[in-house]
Amino acid sequence: MSGVLILGVSILAFVIAYVTYGSWLAKQWGVDPKQQTPAHTEEDGVDFVPAKAPVLLGHHFSSIAGAGPINGPIQAAIFGWVPVLLWIIIGGIFFGAVQDFSALFASVRHKGKSLGEVIEENISHKSKVCFTVFAWLVLILVVAAFADIVAGTFAGFTVSADGEMVKNAANGSVAVASLLFIPLAVGFGFLNRKNINLGVSTIVGVALLAFCIFVGLKCPIFVSKNVWLFVVFIYIFIASVAPVWILLQPRDYLNSFLLYFMMIAAAIGIIFTNPTVQLQPFTGWNINGQTLFPFLFITVACGAVSGFHSLIGSGTTSKQLNSEKDAKMIGYGSMLIECALAVIALIAVGYLTSDGAYAQIGTPPVVFATAISTFFAEMGMGEMAVSTMKTIILLAISAFALTSLDTATRLGRFLFQELFATNKNGQKNVLSNMYVATFITIACSALLTIAGYQKIWALFGACNQLVSVPAFLAVACWLKKIGRNNKMFYFPMFFMLAATLSTLVLTFKNNIIKLTGGEGQMLVEGLQCLLIVPIVVLAVIMAIDGLKTLFGKNVKTA
Repeated sequence: MSGVLILGVSILAFVIAYVTYGSWLAKQWGVDPKQQTPAHTEEDGVDFVPAKAPVLLGHHFSSIAGAGPINGPIQAAIFGWVPVLLWIIIGGIFFGAVQDFSALFASVRHKGKSLGEVIEENISHKSKVCFTVFAWLVLILVVAAFADIVAGTFAGFTVSADGEMVKNAANGSVAVASLLFIPLAVGFGFLNRKNINLGVSTIVGVALLAFCIFVGLKCPIFVSKNVWLFVVFIYIFIASVAPVWILLQPRDYLNSFLLYFMMIAAAIGIIFTNPTVQLQPFTGWNINGQTLFPFLFITVACGAVSGFHSLIGSGTTSKQLNSEKDAKMIGYGSMLIECALAVIALIAVGYLTSDGAYAQIGTPPVVFATAISTFFAEMGMGEMAVSTMKTIILLAISAFALTSLDTATRLGRFLFQELFATNKNGQKNVLSNMYVATFITIACSALLTIAGYQKIWALFGACNQLVSVPAFLAVACWLKKIGRNNKMFYFPMFFMLAATLSTLVLTFKNNIIKLTGGEGQMLVEGLQCLLIVPIVVLAVIMAIDGLKTLFGKNVKTA
């Protein structure tokens, strides 16, 4: 199958969906550019800060993308390119983009409050507590994992095939470039606050971004992973409590150009080489013990739908939205851009493998970078250009992870603050203090990193997708209350509930079989089984509570 044809059909579908379905959703929900957003009505200079549409698009896209749209489709390729592509297109248009857009808009209409607060106002306090605790624990896992991943991409020393520690220049370059991005972002943030022309400041910022990459390639530093892990935790503490305009917002905006460059470069490589996707269209319903349903729909993750996105849309993004007219572009449009990246990742793994078995090539990011750099080699680029392109792509992927990391930390802080907003006497709780909430969130994440988050990482996919269910439910209940059309949420909500719970139940069953057969470990499979039970219970409680509100005769009043 032609790579150009796959990419062309996918992009055409996304464009048509944005113009038609996205606009229809905005009309059905009552998006009104005349309404003042919380960024103005609640402005505090720290979390609530109006942002220009391109700047907020950069922040939101950088935050939601992470490594998911690259990792997910490559890992799911074992089922063949047809089911993966269909789920990316259909799931992205009717599931993921709908969730992202609606979570952002619902939060905006609830004074920029997070999804937990929206749930409390429209469903119940019990569901709010269940959701907030569950979402906070998922974010703890995200922060622990991404901190470890980022520190790993910065590590100047890696273990060679013969077990010796050797210098890793590529990682050292990524570390230098990433460090230089920080003061650049702070400077850009101050310029943006002084209302300097965005076009001019962007050109200067992108030029300096390229200079940071150049310096990184020429002057790598070599520091151990453990040191970087300590630095990363300090950085995300500062990023979580600093005014959003001074670091998070400008850094994500500038980083987005690195991500756009990666996507454009990949698209150029595909268009000019028209690679043949040798991956089989369909490989079977059951591959290596994993059935197409539900595992495909969990594995593709951010490439089609991700519950994490609803936390970002209702967490940081809603507090910066300058006008409701920007909600469709940022909420619905960003997800479709991410879907396009997922399609490119699918083409990459499909070009390199015939059965989706990518392990012999490397990790999913390495597979992606290898395929794209190979396209440029076939275009006649020199060895230096190809090597540089591969390094830049890996740097961009690292930037994805870092932006998701500091955004996840800030979201964790928001959720913790809201959970302990007041004590029993109605007074402000010390645990709701911004610095205390951030410290506790990061401390728990650090402990999980040290203890080995990998032991329970297998549950992340299902837990992440499970967050989308209460997100759909909350918005559907709110729209019912205000008399707006909410039917577009029904199928995605029930489908994701079935997919996530099926995955958890099957994982529990497979782990029990391993343990009873003597193949599993109590600290891995046993621990996962122990966690699956309360996760399923929480999910069922939230689902029942929400469905009673959604389909009951009485509507909860504000």
